[in-house]
Amino acid sequence: MDSLHPGKKPNFNREPKRNQIPLRSPRQKDAYARLLSQHRTGKFSAFLEEYAKDSVLRKEGVAVLEDQSGSVTVPPQKVEHVPRDYSDSTDFSPPFVKTKESLSLYMKKLTTSIAQESERKPGVPDVQRHGQRRDTATSQDADIESGEELGSVKPSHTKKHQKQQKKNKESNRDAALKEVQLAGPKMPSPKKDFAGVQEQDMGKKHKRKTQQEPNQERIQEGTLKSGADPQAAMFKDKTPQNPRADKCKSKRGRGLKKQVFEPYMTLEDVSHGLKRGELIQGQLRINPKKYHEAFIPSPDDKWDIFLEGVEARNRALNGDIVVVELLPQEQWKVVKSDADCDGASESETSVETTRNKTRVPNPDPPSDSDCNELVDRCQKVALVDTGKPQEGSSTPQTNEKTLQKTAKVVYIVEKKHSRAVTGSLKFFPDKPFALFSPVDHRVPRINVPLSDCPEDFNIRPEVYANTLFICRITDWTADNAFAQGRLAKTLGQAGEIEPETEGILTEHSVDFSDFTPEVLECLPQPRPWCIPPEELEKRKDLRRDCIFTIDPATARDLDDALSCKLLPDGNFEVGVHIADVSYFVKEDTALDEAASQRATSVYLVQQVVPMLPRLLCEELCSLNPDFDRLTFSVIWKLTPEGKILSEWFGRSVIRSCAKLSYDHAQSMIEAPEKLFSPNELQLDNPEHPIDEIHEAVLRLHSIAQNLRRQRISTGTLKLDQVKLSFNINKESMMPNSCSVYEYKDSNRLVEEFMLLANIATAHHIHRKFPDLALLRRHPPPKTKMMEELKEMCSQLGIDIDLSSPGALQESLNNLTGKDEYSAARKAVLTHLCSRPMQMALYFCSGMLKNEQLFKHYALNIPLYTHFTSPIRRYADIIVHRLLASSLKCGPHLQLSAQEVEKQALHCNNKKMLAKRVWELSSELFFGLLVRESGPLDSAAMVMRVLDQSFDVLVIKYGVQKRVYCKATKGLQSFRYHQVGKKSELTLVWLPENQDGPPFEQVISIFSLVEVQLTSEGSPLKYTALLKRPQTNGA
Repeated sequence: MDSLHPGKKPNFNREPKRNQIPLRSPRQKDAYARLLSQHRTGKFSAFLEEYAKDSVLRKEGVAVLEDQSGSVTVPPQKVEHVPRDYSDSTDFSPPFVKTKESLSLYMKKLTTSIAQESERKPGVPDVQRHGQRRDTATSQDADIESGEELGSVKPSHTKKHQKQQKKNKESNRDAALKEVQLAGPKMPSPKKDFAGVQEQDMGKKHKRKTQQEPNQERIQEGTLKSGADPQAAMFKDKTPQNPRADKCKSKRGRGLKKQVFEPYMTLEDVSHGLKRGELIQGQLRINPKKYHEAFIPSPDDKWDIFLEGVEARNRALNGDIVVVELLPQEQWKVVKSDADCDGASESETSVETTRNKTRVPNPDPPSDSDCNELVDRCQKVALVDTGKPQEGSSTPQTNEKTLQKTAKVVYIVEKKHSRAVTGSLKFFPDKPFALFSPVDHRVPRINVPLSDCPEDFNIRPEVYANTLFICRITDWTADNAFAQGRLAKTLGQAGEIEPETEGILTEHSVDFSDFTPEVLECLPQPRPWCIPPEELEKRKDLRRDCIFTIDPATARDLDDALSCKLLPDGNFEVGVHIADVSYFVKEDTALDEAASQRATSVYLVQQVVPMLPRLLCEELCSLNPDFDRLTFSVIWKLTPEGKILSEWFGRSVIRSCAKLSYDHAQSMIEAPEKLFSPNELQLDNPEHPIDEIHEAVLRLHSIAQNLRRQRISTGTLKLDQVKLSFNINKESMMPNSCSVYEYKDSNRLVEEFMLLANIATAHHIHRKFPDLALLRRHPPPKTKMMEELKEMCSQLGIDIDLSSPGALQESLNNLTGKDEYSAARKAVLTHLCSRPMQMALYFCSGMLKNEQLFKHYALNIPLYTHFTSPIRRYADIIVHRLLASSLKCGPHLQLSAQEVEKQALHCNNKKMLAKRVWELSSELFFGLLVRESGPLDSAAMVMRVLDQSFDVLVIKYGVQKRVYCKATKGLQSFRYHQVGKKSELTLVWLPENQDGPPFEQVISIFSLVEVQLTSEGSPLKYTALLKRPQTNGA
């Protein structure tokens, strides 16, 4: 048959995916489509539309193009897997079908096929015919129900060779409908429509038809332009949408798997694509609030690349290292506000593409069946393309500055996600598996064998309705929307601290198991252990110096200490002394391997999961007072103004004279003239009286202030996030209260000297090992998002300077004011400014050739590393080994530059997971506090305004929460208004009495409101409800 692109074979293996459009004009093989392209008159289109509608509604049934007498067939041909072939052109019309009579015959035979298929399935139960199927990209769990899922017909037990004979016929029939999906909004697959046109309630049918009418003309116009088959498009529009249609398969097609995801590219193709710049590698981030949205960093450091829907993620989970292919520019996202590009908005405003604005009608309500409890929320928003721009089109061109690139995953390089999730089980009769629903909606639902479930689960499933389980994903095939998995453990009741905490740790790949005997054998023997005399001889002996630690009161892993000695010339000798963990953790030992895998200690509200065995982190390495400890020291000669005159690095031995808490040090700073008694601060060291320690703290504070002023003058930025501090009942481990952690001068004192030591060490190891140094860089913020932030602040009347880190810091300090709400105002501004920022990263200097990329944006310095916390950070241990090697007091590092880089990437990932664990632990304990002590009232400041809700910072507790207008009691109505980047909600409250007028409240960024935090029905969940404002007459 004639073709626009002869020689281009159709690809029957691949089902078209959402947002995918042909890279070139599809083949015009179908005589019907060719005829239609010659008769694009309104009457002819209307005739075809009505003809298709009548054909389908006249006889309800399953429309299947089968290879039988009188039906349309596809000549069999060998289909080769070509990973980069995205042609979806199909040919299901014989070469001789070119006349108008052939069109009539084709329509007649198609209708006959529908009727025949319907008659073959008289025994399909109603529950299967009317079931609702979730869309892959838009369900609550970001998945559709699997082929073996609820209500499906069991596969017939035919012989394998009988199924194989039908395989090509099924794939040919399916391939005929591929291009139709490219023509309009995301809807159930055409294959599903042809596989199950079922009996529906006429009222629903009329409602759905009314909803689809506005888009009908646009969809068909896109079909004509793309050259796809309009016949299939009409069936797609006019056939009642039945998301479970594929479950009511014909006898000949029963049990065949449908492709849900595209197959991955081969490693060879991926390597070539990355080298040519056609593919992009990055770490996948899935929005926890809108789990159908995902992102990877863009190489140009502008907006992140957007992946819309589960299909685009192609079975990758949050944190995975993936390779993506950009979609054509016609499918890039039009960013109308900064909310669009960070994926955190829950506004239901339609999303535009560069060609059209398309809103998909709301889906039908789900059935009452348990298997259909998930509502297709995201189908309201679709990224679609209706064909390439035609010549002379009046559609305005979209400004390139407003576009955000979109992509799809074609390969998973490394599965960073643990594939272990916390959730609950659901039982369905007559199924060999249970359905596991993860707590994290970014993870798909999982089919779990009943044999893994508790013995009485199928008899008393209600007993386990509130039980938490751990499930590990074992497989997720391309033909199944659900993953397969095995139950690993029963945790306990949801809402209890221990089960919830264990679930958090497991999900985030935190190894909290006991250290193995092989690891423990690496610890020093015998015990109690003492420093060998020969080791003391190698080190600088500082045991008689006044050296002390300043840490949180509850800290046990004390890895840094300070000293300050007045010199005869009026200058100071200041020392930073860090636990010498590398002495105990030797390379290539079981202990080293365990520490490198854990990479960091993980802190929760009520406990710490240590990186090292407790014998090291709490005893032998911890700089506890009155014990000899091995350290690495950096000692400077400083002027009172903080100017460095000299610098010394070396291994040392110290004996701390005091363990100060931050509160102790703060008391000394605030009362410089006060004489503290030993009992007052719980300090008693005969060699170093408390007055000597007090004097050292005051000197360090004075020098730290000067160092800080110097840093600020060079332009630094510090975006402090609000951190909760909990008061825990030691017996019940329940929270008694919580407050916002206050950062004081004592914290800043320690911070300045740790920064000074880290910077000095970075320069030293990079100078000695320019190709092997483990450093830490902070990339500059995303330029596009910074431009958006600048524009938004300008429209809010905020004059903010984003030209440099120092300028931004100065703007934040000047704009917040000095009233009682200044801290909240600064927190809101900090939140806005944090969104364009990127994460700081460990890296190996030899793997990044451009030294301009070594810079640390926030600190505004050329080199930085981590040296001061080796007890809790493995990166610091590598730095210590490099430092020891450079000073000829330790062996040369055995790792290559590639191995250092690999470990750096691992540390980056583990650090990010540890940060998330802390956040979830804080949320857990705050949810418990609200449940046990709530409801809690507090003033709040608005951080963000959406069209039906707004985010607030709850000032008293420092938590961020979303307030929904529709959940607000006493609210008559609300209006959303946006001018440029400035958004406002006008809330209209019901009158307080019958004669009074309604009261209006305007909500915008920085507005002060009163909220009430109240516990929800589910464990640990709480809601922020807006309280009615007090009027003048109240």
